[in-house]
Amino acid sequence: MKTLTEGWGPLIGRLLIVYIYLTSGIAKVMDWSGNIAYVRTRHLPMTPVLLGIAMVIELGGSLCLIAGFRARIAAFIMFLYTTVMTILFHNYWAFSGMQRGSQETHFRKNLAIMGGLLILACYGAGKFAVDRKRSHFA
Repeated sequence: MKTLTEGWGPLIGRLLIVYIYLTSGIAKVMDWSGNIAYVRTRHLPMTPVLLGIAMVIELGGSLCLIAGFRARIAAFIMFLYTTVMTILFHNYWAFSGMQRGSQETHFRKNLAIMGGLLILACYGAGKFAVDRKRSHFA
């Protein structure tokens, strides 16, 4: 059991958390104009700049979490980012009917992801990480 909690568990957990951010960041690169149009539905200023920042956080943070390099900092930044995005894009209280239910599901899912990121920010990336010595798990 020690191998799971100190080695493989944190690594697998990091990879599972990263999947949603990595694929989202790649989608921003592959369909920049489509993502600009989507973000504009929220009437945010400087949409291309904000989308660029989001892309850097998603891709850069993903790489940091995969490698376990500065994982605590990356996880905390991703936690803050996800908090803001959850409120802006999954504000289920502003919807009704089926859309409300769908947005509430996304909201709850993001809360779970935020919990995982916060644990990672507090305890580090684990044994299989570049920053191994900074982890409480190592």
